[in-house]
Amino acid sequence: MKKLWILMCLLAGTAMAQTEKTAESFITQVTVFLNRAQVHRQVKSRVEPGRNILVVRGLPAALDPQSIQVRGQSRVMLLGVSHRQSFLNEFSLPPGLKKLKDSVAWYNRQLLMEQQQKEVLNKEEQFLLANQRIGGANQNLSVNELKAMADYFRSRINDIGVARLRSDEKINLLKERLDKLNRQIKEQNELYSRNTSEIVISLTAEANQQAELELSYIVSDAGWYPVYDIRAVNSKSPVQLHCKAGVHQRTGEDWNQVKLKLSTANPVLGGLKPELAIWYVDFLYPALRYSVPTRQADKKQAESLYMELPPTEQPQLSDYTQVIQTSVSTEFEIGLPYTITSAAQPVTVDIQKYEVPATYRYATVPKMDRDAFLMAQITGWSQYNLLPGEAQVFFEGTYVGKTFINPEEVNDTLKVSLGRDPRIVVKREQKKDFTTRKTVGSNIRETSAWEISLRNTRNEPVTLIVEDQVPVSRNSQIEVTLTESGGAQYIKDTGTLVWELTLQPNEARKLNFAYEVKYPKGRQINY
Repeated sequence: MKKLWILMCLLAGTAMAQTEKTAESFITQVTVFLNRAQVHRQVKSRVEPGRNILVVRGLPAALDPQSIQVRGQSRVMLLGVSHRQSFLNEFSLPPGLKKLKDSVAWYNRQLLMEQQQKEVLNKEEQFLLANQRIGGANQNLSVNELKAMADYFRSRINDIGVARLRSDEKINLLKERLDKLNRQIKEQNELYSRNTSEIVISLTAEANQQAELELSYIVSDAGWYPVYDIRAVNSKSPVQLHCKAGVHQRTGEDWNQVKLKLSTANPVLGGLKPELAIWYVDFLYPALRYSVPTRQADKKQAESLYMELPPTEQPQLSDYTQVIQTSVSTEFEIGLPYTITSAAQPVTVDIQKYEVPATYRYATVPKMDRDAFLMAQITGWSQYNLLPGEAQVFFEGTYVGKTFINPEEVNDTLKVSLGRDPRIVVKREQKKDFTTRKTVGSNIRETSAWEISLRNTRNEPVTLIVEDQVPVSRNSQIEVTLTESGGAQYIKDTGTLVWELTLQPNEARKLNFAYEVKYPKGRQINY
């Protein structure tokens, strides 16, 4: 009995020593990849000598368990880390969503009261209609009494109808308001009405102390994409390139005033070099089949890639964004803390601003459009570590339109249209006197002649690029000959004609070109 009692005490002591304890934690830094994000938390808790079990609660359910990393102090030894789902605890509602739900509750209460008031009016009307018989069977009423009762009946029925009409209008307004609030709540509610998860940390401590741990993990439903603003103050200054990021996350937890780092890495793609299997060639035998063995080890290693991510460094922050070029990616460290809430809409984060050299020229394609467009030719993209993304274009403070920046396709120059300038007058006309169609032997020869008129009404000279074209034959029986180029550069493969000229203030100039198309008689062509 004595031994049994000692054993029970030891088991009870062990159980008490391993009692789980909720640890306080908060987000300190988030590294956002193009797809996914790595969240860094600081964990604080009072620990006792011996073994302790700390539980970090309220974490996203979709965090990757294999990506969990924990670092502790020198006087604390980590024994193990595990992850589990918590279906009893949901994310706490943000103030905005809680306010919306409180509004819905208030409107529902007002709607119920109004519907109750309408029901009272209906009952009163039914009561009056059911008791239209005035007086008893043997009771005679005077004329004044009948008139008074009729007036009361008519007046009360009318009041009930008006009150019910107003009640219906108020009910409809309350329902419309409730419908709008519920739609707004539905958009956000799915982000928070989900279960959470927990990380369980087992450790031993030398003494009773305040333990501080660094915890990090990878979450899905997060990422960023590049957004650019291209701004030109005028046609003489460099172009200002504003690089921004659309950061989005729907993890369920808010990132409040955290150090934010954007990385061009994409953990989803993996970092393992593919391996070639032996490529066999043999005669085809219907009864025999060859299969390439699958490498489960490689697949398993790829799935656990996040476990191999090195601990995030804590560099010094400056007042501006710092660009860090690593061996495999570029990182943008934001110098100011940001708040990224769990929401459907992304948050725009400013990254950097550059002044990029640009050359301004006007360009026109009179066959397609009679206006001249101011073009900025921007050079030197490789030094800015840009990613493909959409760009908003502004000129002289006015929004012009959109373009797309793709550094992989742009060699050294990007052409951006800054809008139309009606002060460059362009006109394109066919010269009918030089446009002919005649038969020569077994062939038909068609000659077309065109004239482009240009005029600069600006008070300064402009450089203008004019583009036009002649048809290109894809049949050996159809011959196209440029008979007059008007001094244009002729690109025969595409049939493009390009003039580059300078127009002085109020100068007018005409450009002429002509071409001949020869094809067999009796045939029709389409161009």
